Amino acid sequence: MLTSNRQRALRLIVLFGMVSLMADVTYEGARSILGPYLALLGASGAIVGMISGIGELISYGLRPLYGYLTDRLRRPWLLTIPGYAMSVLAVPLLALARAWPVAAALTLIERLGKAVRTPARDTMLSYAASEIGPGKGFGLHEALDQIGAVGGPLVMALILQLSGRYDLAFGILLIPALLTLGILIAARLLYPTPQHLEASPADPGKAPPKGTADPRFRQYLVFVALSVAGLVPFQLLSFHLKQVRIVADPVIPALFAAAMLVDAAAGLLFGALYDRFGLRVLVTIPAFSAVAAPLVFSGYPPLLLIGVMLWGAVIGGQETIMRAAIPSLVVREERGTAYGLFNGVYGLAWFLGSAAMGALYDLSLGGVIAFAIGMELIALSVFLRMPR
Repeated sequence: MLTSNRQRALRLIVLFGMVSLMADVTYEGARSILGPYLALLGASGAIVGMISGIGELISYGLRPLYGYLTDRLRRPWLLTIPGYAMSVLAVPLLALARAWPVAAALTLIERLGKAVRTPARDTMLSYAASEIGPGKGFGLHEALDQIGAVGGPLVMALILQLSGRYDLAFGILLIPALLTLGILIAARLLYPTPQHLEASPADPGKAPPKGTADPRFRQYLVFVALSVAGLVPFQLLSFHLKQVRIVADPVIPALFAAAMLVDAAAGLLFGALYDRFGLRVLVTIPAFSAVAAPLVFSGYPPLLLIGVMLWGAVIGGQETIMRAAIPSLVVREERGTAYGLFNGVYGLAWFLGSAAMGALYDLSLGGVIAFAIGMELIALSVFLRMPR
């Protein structure tokens, strides 16, 4: 049986999972139709690309700042609730936009909200996850999160199929937005001081956690950066599949949805393995990514499917055990800063890796595969030299 504190920790993780589920229905649903909506409002392709790029820069680039503020303020709810409110309330307001600059501003507000809340939320999750196992805790959260990430675009597709109205589609997202805030406020009332759920340092292991300036944490960030930069972005893969036409167009989003389902399942599996075997499980992330690269570009549908499933498993590992590892590396007093740095490095590496592979794709498909495998092999070497 679960102890009282473990039960409370599990409930908080489930509450955060439900918050993420509803929030993902809201903004992932919106993001799935934002491009054509901006086009209807008169935006050019260059403007759409610029909005997307600036949005991700805001979302990831500001997370180190808000991670630092999480540690300084010692009140993670003070950032988590406003961050979620900014994100989920900006989305249904898109229904009222009559010009692309208004829609662009709301989109950037949504991305800013994600930057504000993510380090503080992950810090609170780490407190609760320490009671049931960091891997299991983050794995459960990721599984619930991915249900929303898959469900949101499906809801938008259904509404557009039935009505053809973008304003109605965005307006309906007010329902999951309000549910997000309702569950979040309930969690705040039930758990005003979630740090008390962590009675002792999480997963002390052979080497005790230290500060963010510790070389072991810095080496971990290098490993994260290399591993993330070497993962083929699905946008590039979907572009490639459209160009070579080895599968029909409707199959491409179906492959992505399947990868997200694998993501959810893999997160749970990786989480359980992490709690049993510790940091060594992280070696599977660059290994799977290196194998996935040649498979997804093989031109052979069965190998493509295997590669996409491995790609989804890598995303599941990145979203769970890469986050779950941080409490074993960094002391609680600097955990917000650590999550902010982790997210900032993750976003920068994703951008640089995607840009490099996009440029290489125009020159040589083999160059893309070589780059991806090379980055993952270097990531493996960095990880294997990291002190345990």
